[in-house]
Amino acid sequence: MNRFRKPLLFLSDSALFLCAVGFYLIAVRYMPYTIVGGGNLTMDLPLLYGCIALSQLLFKTYDSLWRYAESKEYLTLIAAALVGFGLYEFLARMLRWSTMSFVLLSAIAAVWVLEMLSVRFLYRVNRSRGFRRKEDGAVPVVIIGAGGAGERLLDELRSNPNSRYAVQSFFDDDPGKRGKQLHGVPIRGPISAALPRIKAMGVHEVIVAIPSLSEVQRKNILEQVSDKSVHISILPDTLDLISGKPIRTQLREVRIEDLLGRDVVDLDNAAINTLIAGKTVLVTGGGGSIGSELCRQIAKRDPKQLVIVDIYENNAYDIQQELKFRYGSRLDLRVEIASIRDAERMDQLFRTYRPEVVFHAAAHKHVPLMETSPQEAIRNNVFGTLNLVRAADAHGVKKFIQISTDKAVNPTSVMGASKRLCEMIVQSMAMCSETTFAAVRFGNVLGSNGSVIPLFKRQIENGGPVTITDKRIIRYFMTIPEAAQLVLEAGSMAKQNELFVLDMGQPVKILDLAENLVRLSGYEPYRDIDIIETGLRPGEKLYEELLIASRDIEKTENEKIFVEHQPVVTPEELAEKLEILRAALEKDPSAIRSALHRVVPTFREPEELNNAQGERVEIPPQQSVGCAQ
Repeated sequence: MNRFRKPLLFLSDSALFLCAVGFYLIAVRYMPYTIVGGGNLTMDLPLLYGCIALSQLLFKTYDSLWRYAESKEYLTLIAAALVGFGLYEFLARMLRWSTMSFVLLSAIAAVWVLEMLSVRFLYRVNRSRGFRRKEDGAVPVVIIGAGGAGERLLDELRSNPNSRYAVQSFFDDDPGKRGKQLHGVPIRGPISAALPRIKAMGVHEVIVAIPSLSEVQRKNILEQVSDKSVHISILPDTLDLISGKPIRTQLREVRIEDLLGRDVVDLDNAAINTLIAGKTVLVTGGGGSIGSELCRQIAKRDPKQLVIVDIYENNAYDIQQELKFRYGSRLDLRVEIASIRDAERMDQLFRTYRPEVVFHAAAHKHVPLMETSPQEAIRNNVFGTLNLVRAADAHGVKKFIQISTDKAVNPTSVMGASKRLCEMIVQSMAMCSETTFAAVRFGNVLGSNGSVIPLFKRQIENGGPVTITDKRIIRYFMTIPEAAQLVLEAGSMAKQNELFVLDMGQPVKILDLAENLVRLSGYEPYRDIDIIETGLRPGEKLYEELLIASRDIEKTENEKIFVEHQPVVTPEELAEKLEILRAALEKDPSAIRSALHRVVPTFREPEELNNAQGERVEIPPQQSVGCAQ
């Protein structure tokens, strides 16, 4: 019927016009001639019909979906009728066809418009009632938030015949709304008291419909309504709703990052576009979690050419196919399988492609694995970075951005110490190269390869237990898109020798993260899914830091991004450190560890640091860069 919806509606309006003309005939018969007047039906009425019908077509009232119509659609129909009547008056007077009473013609037009409005309104009401008759078998749901988004969601759920939901109640913290009704649905509150009442109502579905919430507010609300018997869906942020898609289609599952309680970073997209657009950009480790997201973010900003370098061909192939499918010939994409350890190969790639911007994301990052294979961490992370820095300098790269980690701060692991050395390599290039070098340091990335969230999910799917190394462990977290965008933002800010740090807000206890993920999966921690400690892994800290010396930081244009100033590392000092490491590589792992203590003064053994913390490890009042002013 959708094919014939518009012509059928037009025919319906034409039939309604005939009904309105019937009003004229009745008026002629029963009302005094002085009121209704005379006139030529064959001239005035067809012209009136044609003008108003033409105006309705021009105003595209037949393109509206009247099952979802609101005041705007009804007002547009009235406006079209007024314009059509005005056109009739103009033509009738110009052609001297106006033989009927103006009052009567106005009444005919008004009756016709009233009939059109009534038919459309009754159709909309009937569609809604038709769905309400099905609500007996629908899934009861509660909506958190009785604002504009909640009202739109209720309307769409009621008017959509394919919806499986029947809204039972709203919950809202606004005292002015409580005790009232929204389209017949009661509004209750506050949200903090919602969970017991939701369970008492026998409702197992909850939708959080407050898109304007900050991340902290969303976290608080989710914690208040979270329960193993309740499935929670959530509307996206306000900007995502502007796309114009039906609001019901934008519901999504609650994600673990919703429970971090930290607002996302506000980025300067114009500056990032300037950095990338029209440039040849090379990404090492482009098939990894951070590297592949970097490639996605870069690809949508119109680079001249994107070069992906990775030693693992499977990941490189995956991101290659994804970008080719999404952008086709619009993106000049090249993929090279190569190791950053191979200095000659890196020199060849830089000589061939002449990249203007380089993002270095290739690294061995797994802490326990690098503890047992320290020589691999040094060869890949340290000397691989050295190869890239030398190639960038030799071939005129404009900007080189090194991706670092919070584990480089007062490192207790081989991996952390190796990344601190990478920062030193970048710092040593200050004042001796035309290339702008910088490093970006951030915390743990949710969902990245080897991160704790995929491990927890696998353990929950297998019925548990969920394993954590120590219940006291504290970590900073960010999402993969945030991490990639931070790197791009830092690249746009970089001038020389900076070490950029993100204010990642409050750190999170891994135990809390595990418990929340168990609840989001529909289970009760310790009852349905157990959480057990397995002991700290080699090189693992109880807590991570983002800064080496918090007093040595300064703000940037972005209030969430800071620059930490480190002591200058001269090329001579760096050469001496690297020579010590080269000599240690010829010996056993213990020699490498001893060498790292010599070349990285802040490197400490994990037992020393963790024993000093002991039971005193807690989430600090504000252990982030934002408080270090």
